[in-house]
Amino acid sequence: MNAENFGSSERLVAAAYVRQGAQGRRGHELLLRALLEQGKCPEDGWDESTIELFLHELAIMDSNNFLGNCGVGEREGRVASGLVARRHYRLIHGIGRSGDISAVQPKAAGSSLLNKLTNSVVLDIIKLAGVQTVTNCFVVPMATGMSLTLCFLTLRHKRPNAKYIIWPRIDQKSCFKSMITAGFEPVVIENVLEGDELRTDIEAVEAKIKALGAENILCVHSTTSCFAPRVPDRLEELAVICANYDIPHIVNNAYGVQSSKCMHLIKQGARVGRIDAFVQSLDKNFMVPVGGAIIAGFDASFIQEISKMYPGRASASPSLDVLITLLSLGASGYKQLLKERKEMFSYLSSGLKKLADTHNERLLDTPHNPISLAMSLKNLDENNDVAVTQLGSMLFTRQVSGARVVPCGTVQTVNNYTFKGFMSHSNDYPCAYLNAASAIGIKKQDVDVFLKRLDKCLKTCRKEGNKEKSVNEICDSNTGTEQLAN
Repeated sequence: MNAENFGSSERLVAAAYVRQGAQGRRGHELLLRALLEQGKCPEDGWDESTIELFLHELAIMDSNNFLGNCGVGEREGRVASGLVARRHYRLIHGIGRSGDISAVQPKAAGSSLLNKLTNSVVLDIIKLAGVQTVTNCFVVPMATGMSLTLCFLTLRHKRPNAKYIIWPRIDQKSCFKSMITAGFEPVVIENVLEGDELRTDIEAVEAKIKALGAENILCVHSTTSCFAPRVPDRLEELAVICANYDIPHIVNNAYGVQSSKCMHLIKQGARVGRIDAFVQSLDKNFMVPVGGAIIAGFDASFIQEISKMYPGRASASPSLDVLITLLSLGASGYKQLLKERKEMFSYLSSGLKKLADTHNERLLDTPHNPISLAMSLKNLDENNDVAVTQLGSMLFTRQVSGARVVPCGTVQTVNNYTFKGFMSHSNDYPCAYLNAASAIGIKKQDVDVFLKRLDKCLKTCRKEGNKEKSVNEICDSNTGTEQLAN
């Protein structure tokens, strides 16, 4: 409805009522105007009717929704199912063009505007989360691993002779395979044990750079968010090394946007040294479906190079999901979620420590990890060598998801690389342990139910372990008696 249509409406409904309706419409339009002019996440979240109005306005700017449109090309935004069309708000053309995922599509002005606005709003949120010096970012419809691969492939053109990637070890398959998929050879740097924490071996990183030659190294691939007892890499020291040796630095910040500590590390690393790009997951940081990531950096031209490396158009679904979510939450709503997550981390830490003391275990001391916690399972492991893995199964069947039980000595081969002590980020971590994380969206009820069920499972495992121990002692005793008799 424009001013002309509102004027025509006055012939059918009293002018005073129409003007009131126009004023209501004007309230929605002012929110849309502020978004278009500022390109920032609104301070207060929008209601659903405003968001749906906005998406409808965008959709009718795409050629597939033009009245009387006649399409004779191979891609005309045709959708067989009305359900599918409604699921995507009739934004069918996706984002980008064949040569650049950030490019504007002539016949999809609405989808192109959606793409530009999403990138702008997400950039604003990254600044709000702590990296104020970031200059450019874009949403890519791939999860973190493939997004890292895209970064490595972009660097290939800058460093054609390089074949190695320096990688402080983190036992997560996606980030490891991202290097293999890009065609590079990971050079694994083992972590060093400091107290309970596994930390970056800076001396080993620099020694390996000298041994291989800086010109043969594509980049250093570091990590922020991770499972305790591993902690975020020493980003500042790594960034200084990269600057000194003129080596690119890519950071896997998978679920680090929700942590002010992780974001501070990135900000400081870029300030004192070199960070070329940092990659973060959409689903882990913004509570949207899996399938998208954000690639961000401090050199706008390099981030643009990465976007141009993406072949072909791309799905708009991740961009649409995160834009709807951020418009719903507003900046204040997202900041509140970050605050609640931090409070729940303290609450989970306190509860897990009490539970550990009860079962003669301990909460591992990992102060540098702001998201993940680890509780030892040393006594459980000593009483029954299969009890640790049984605990993981018991928690899962009792509908506890996300908790990781890590036994000692697991060997895993990933793309012909063998890792000892896999899942523990170390060849020989001193004890088995259990992980739990305080991630964005967690509630007090989640923590309370988890602790209650974990307590029951630990009691059951210990009881079964004691039974098995008693049976073994009886068997050993009988065997000894028989030998004496013989």
